[in-house]
Amino acid sequence: MSNLALVVALVGIVGIGAQWVAWRTGWPAIALMLVAGIIVGPVLGAVQPEADFGALLEPMISIAVALILFDGGLNLNFRELRRTEGALARLVGLGVPIAWALTALACYYIAGLVWPVAILFGGILVVTGPTVVLPLLRQIALAPRPRAILKWEGIVNDPIGVLCAVVTYEYLRHAEQGAPVVAAMLAVAGAALVAALVGFAIAFALGWLLPRGLIPEYLKAPVLLVTVIGTFELSNLIERETGLLAVTVMGIALANMRLASFRDVQPFKENISVLLVSGVFVLLSASLNLEVLRQFEWRFLGLIAALIFVVRPAAVLASLAFSPIPWRERLFVAWIAPRGIVAVAISGVFALRLGGLGYSDGGTLVAISFAIAAGTILVHGFTARALARRLGLAGKKRDVLIVGATRWSLSLADQLRQLDVPVTLVDTSWHRLSPARQSGLPIFHGEILAETTEDHIDFARVQALVATSDNEAYNTLVCNEFGPELGRDAVYQLGGAEHDDPHALPSTLRGNSLFDSELELDELSAREAAGWAFRRTKISEKFDFDALKSLLPAGADLLLLVQPGGVVKFFTHASRPVPDAGDTVLSYAPPDIAKAAARRERKTTKKTAAAAE
Repeated sequence: MSNLALVVALVGIVGIGAQWVAWRTGWPAIALMLVAGIIVGPVLGAVQPEADFGALLEPMISIAVALILFDGGLNLNFRELRRTEGALARLVGLGVPIAWALTALACYYIAGLVWPVAILFGGILVVTGPTVVLPLLRQIALAPRPRAILKWEGIVNDPIGVLCAVVTYEYLRHAEQGAPVVAAMLAVAGAALVAALVGFAIAFALGWLLPRGLIPEYLKAPVLLVTVIGTFELSNLIERETGLLAVTVMGIALANMRLASFRDVQPFKENISVLLVSGVFVLLSASLNLEVLRQFEWRFLGLIAALIFVVRPAAVLASLAFSPIPWRERLFVAWIAPRGIVAVAISGVFALRLGGLGYSDGGTLVAISFAIAAGTILVHGFTARALARRLGLAGKKRDVLIVGATRWSLSLADQLRQLDVPVTLVDTSWHRLSPARQSGLPIFHGEILAETTEDHIDFARVQALVATSDNEAYNTLVCNEFGPELGRDAVYQLGGAEHDDPHALPSTLRGNSLFDSELELDELSAREAAGWAFRRTKISEKFDFDALKSLLPAGADLLLLVQPGGVVKFFTHASRPVPDAGDTVLSYAPPDIAKAAARRERKTTKKTAAAAE
């Protein structure tokens, strides 16, 4: 395609479109992006990365991978590392050498590669990487510990895999030239150490500059962006392929400095990361050359099978032996190891270098790496969620967090519990939580806005947050804090927005107002004092939603509906869901209506019990 701007637009549309389809369908995003790239690339010929971008393609992908790794490093907080209970150290210290050795054996005996190429390729394939692991984890409400293990391993192993390949290549190059091999190994180790120090030093410099106002707010995100690219290239000048290590260390260091400035650039870097992952995946699969595929042999399928069913399980289970990690979590981690951008890109780089050393097998690395990336992405992408559920490590996002313990919120929590919806009541006051404790409701005693809250509440399993304290400003603060993480459509608060009051809190900061009528806090208190109560109504084919609304008095308000799967949908000023047969609607009604409904429910319960006897 001659129009480069059109190519860029098409890559963006296809990549983000695949992510959107994955969100709507629950299918693995990485598999959809891979398939989408193949369709617009080799199949339709609309995107031909090598011809369209030319010499810019390789540096573009390299810089994109560096930015993705940096963003991944920013998500690696040492508090989360403690959740792994030493698993990361085992997987890196023991798992990497075991996987390297077993993969090299498989490349030699199954794929038929010569020993030097097999050893180098084995080092490359120890990577998993955030470009494939993070999109996979994003779609699974996985338990905190295995999620932390896979995320840390994927981000840390990327530069380690590259270093394994660099060490092997330098060994082969110096052996070919008759130079001292030990000196070469020491040089590589020294370069890696320098790269890590460069990453840490630049992170330390940013950590000193940002809080002191030496960089204006509007330049913080751009400065961070160009600094990452500069760090990547600076480290590569010291020693080729060490830039990924430098930016990973830089990201991890910044993540653990607790800089308030990073809260402002968080949405920017996350958006950049999503765009880069989508674009690079499409370019990666679109650049698949049919001529390269002709080098593919059926024995390479045996290598893919060995990596999935033998190498990965053996490396993980051996490294986690006698660890405190439960068996079901070990099994899940042992299954998940998709390869992606880094494995393919580094294989292409070293294929050329090996050719310069006289190893003809280097040319087949591109075909094998593409096949391994596609095979592992499809296998792990389509099985991860099912396996996690089978092992009891994941479930649907069903939990509801209610922030603020009041009489009204206690009643709401009790109603949700009776509808089999998991609910947790959060408050800073032990006294206000006392009725909830006595009734057996799950609670969290602490400040929801504290950084340590994530150590106790798994937000990946939260489907909705409801702020119900008697302080409207606090409710707004809570919703504004968790809106980007849970989704703006999943945070709710009591109290309506004053659209005509210039002194009111901006509606852009608030969560969705509960109730269609945007019931105010003072009016809710008055209704509660007057004896208003919750009313549950089951929708059926004979008693539909219109029948329910016709029986409600003028003052009653619809609050939410619960679907049979435990999904909760709230009635708000902006959203009015329509219940289907089998759904249960929870409304807030005056005392006479509520009491009548309660009497009818008791009669129905008695009739059901009598019929059962």
